[in-house]
Parts: sequence; structure tokens; C-alpha cells
Amino acid sequence: MSFDTQRAARLALVGLAAASLAACASRPKPQPAPPAPAPAPAAPSTPYTPPPAPPVSSGVLPGSVQDFVVNVGDRVYFDTDEYSIRADAQPVLAGQAQWLNRYPAVKIRIEGNADERGTREYNLALGARRANAVRDFLVAQGVSAARIETISFGKERPIDPGSTEEAWAKNRNGHTAITDGAR
Repeated sequence: MSFDTQRAARLALVGLAAASLAACASRPKPQPAPPAPAPAPAAPSTPYTPPPAPPVSSGVLPGSVQDFVVNVGDRVYFDTDEYSIRADAQPVLAGQAQWLNRYPAVKIRIEGNADERGTREYNLALGARRANAVRDFLVAQGVSAARIETISFGKERPIDPGSTEEAWAKNRNGHTAITDGAR
């Protein structure tokens, strides 16, 4: 055997020894996969139940004009020469929107009113802006604009005929009148 052949044989033996050692090295035994969790028991199927209607005053038919007036409120008030919705009017209008969304067949007319001060033309324009502000609030709460009409009465239909600040405060309002679809 030549030197090169001996060298090749030794290398082959070394390679075999290395392979044998690698094969004998301890490997971790494979662990069995953990059992899959048992499926949760199916919840019993329950039909959808709508939320209960708000409490109704005794003797008031739900969905009626009286229900709207007594349990929700049909009027909001404005500051002098203003048509922005006041903070104290927002809960009333939110209640109106909820009620109107509960009774989608109901149609309304929003009547804008002003106190006696100012010209007829000024008060008609101010009443229109107040009616539109109420309308816009209700539409933003999901009430269809097709169900709402607006009108301005200006100073022509006062609630209180007096000429005091208290009377004027009552007359600066937006009145929501049901025109169709109530029980």
C-alpha cells in the first residue's frame, strides 16, 4: 500500500468513527404531544331578546303621542338670540331620537319658536335655525331625515303671552310634534 492509499484509509476510518460517535450521541426522546383540550360545551342557543322599553307612566300607551310627551319630552329651550343646542337639551333630544328609532313609522314636525322681541322676519329666521338645529341633532342620532319636517313660527305662537324674562325663556323653544304614525 502506498502512503497516499494508507492516508486515504485512515481518513475513511476517522470519518467512520466520527459518524459512529455522532450516531451514538444521546438525543432527547420525543415527547408525546399534549392531548388537545376538550371542546367547551356548546352554550344553549337563546333567541335574541330586545332590551326592555323604558318605564312607562301608568295609563300611557307605548308608542302614543302621550307616551312621547310624558316619558320623553317634546320641547327644548334656547338662549336669547341663539340656535345652538344647549347642554340641558341634549338628553331630551337623545331620548327623542331613541323613541323615534324605536317607532320608525312615526313622522314629526319640528317647530322653531322665538320670544316677542325682534322683528317678525328676524324671529322667523331664528325659529327656522332652531328647528334645523333640532333636526340635525336627531338625524345625527340615526333618525331618518325623511321622517322630519321643520317649520318656523317665529314669535307668532308664544307659550306664555307675558313680557317678562321668564315668559321669553319659555317662548324660545323647539317643539317636536308628532304628525303621523303614533298609536
